[in-house]
Amino acid sequence: MRNFSGKVAAITGAGSGMGRSLAVELARRGCHLALGDVNERGLAQTAAICAAHGVKITSQRLDVASRDAVFDWARRTRDAHGKVNLVFNNAGVSLAAPAETARIEDFEWIMGINFWGVVHGTQAFLPYLRESGDGHVINTSSLFGLVAMPTQSAYNATKFAVRGFTEALRMELELEGAPVSVTCVHPGGVATNIATASRIDSSIAALTGQDIETHRRAANRLINVTTPEAAARQIIAGVERNARRVLVGADARRIDKLARLFGSAYQVFVLRFVRKSRERNLARQPAAARPTPSSSISKDPA
Repeated sequence: MRNFSGKVAAITGAGSGMGRSLAVELARRGCHLALGDVNERGLAQTAAICAAHGVKITSQRLDVASRDAVFDWARRTRDAHGKVNLVFNNAGVSLAAPAETARIEDFEWIMGINFWGVVHGTQAFLPYLRESGDGHVINTSSLFGLVAMPTQSAYNATKFAVRGFTEALRMELELEGAPVSVTCVHPGGVATNIATASRIDSSIAALTGQDIETHRRAANRLINVTTPEAAARQIIAGVERNARRVLVGADARRIDKLARLFGSAYQVFVLRFVRKSRERNLARQPAAARPTPSSSISKDPA
């Protein structure tokens, strides 16, 4: 898709971060928008920013984990705009917890948003994308959909699932000759609020040497690599060239190369990094203050 002017794009997670930046960049290019997010205040702010570009905006509170809600939103979007050309299944959350002790309700929470949200959005909008004659599905996986990381088993599971689902979908549509293409996006560190709003199990201390707030601060530093605005431009450029995969940020490109060069042996490098980080974290603390494993969990802010 080379020209976005006059097209209609639906974007989940549009209330902040990459979702907002995608909306603003597309509006700047003349694309009409349907915006969804659970964050109604952020959603209203995004809509106001985009409306300044003179495009048609519709928005509604949306929980992507609800299949019925997503299908209703897709129908409303088609009715309001007359067509839909693009869907960006972008909404996502994060969870840091050891695989052995992670609570099943937290696994279900993150899977509902990160994976099922993508499935719901894809299936709900595909009939309208076909109808448009020029459709594109853009699903957000992650750098952690390419490589795994200790404490990220649940997040890894969702993002590896998105990658497999999206790559299979593209091939199916190509076999069919459908007028719809598909792109899988793998962001590295993007400066959004995902780490601030994450759920963190305090038992990660045994693996990382960090308590909850120290881990949150460290995660925010690690993702402060690419701005949401730059990420949006890279994603849209990938759609323009009909890319199968878009690696967002230099960190994503470096680690993808590492994984391809070394195969499963990349895990040796990850372990080396995590062990050294844990040693540094523990060395900074008095023995009595060092975190110990427990089963408590920090919930995402209300």
